[in-house]
Amino acid sequence: MTRKRKRLFVVLLGLGMLGIAAGLVLTALNSAGALAFFATPSDIKSKGVPEGRRIRMGGLVEPGSVARAADGRTIDFRITDGAAAVSVTYSGVVPDLFREGQGVVVEGALQGNGGLKADTLLAKHDERYMPSEVADALKKSGHWQGEHPAQAKQ
Repeated sequence: MTRKRKRLFVVLLGLGMLGIAAGLVLTALNSAGALAFFATPSDIKSKGVPEGRRIRMGGLVEPGSVARAADGRTIDFRITDGAAAVSVTYSGVVPDLFREGQGVVVEGALQGNGGLKADTLLAKHDERYMPSEVADALKKSGHWQGEHPAQAKQ
């Protein structure tokens, strides 16, 4: 075997090992639930996100939609971005700042009925700390009540 062929063999072997390592890392992240894409309620309704898909969703708690279960730990509510709304079921400790009309971010899996079963609930104390995608969607719908953080710095 010539030196040129040996070098080609080593380069191809290295690229193959790099590809296998990248595949293993992505598989580990996906199976651990570490990958969650951000979406708004409008994105979920319009793009048809598949059932069981893990997502992170943000918006405002729809007024009049909060219902607490008798067990004291489960809460059902709807998140809206002004254009669409998605129902959410969360079981766990609810943050003190959680209330109707307040900004929230939830993370969980989509159910077959189009709702979200959340395992993480974060309440925002101010719209200025909302992800820019949610803030832009609320601005378009006319529900935004503050300055966008990027505009406030200018």
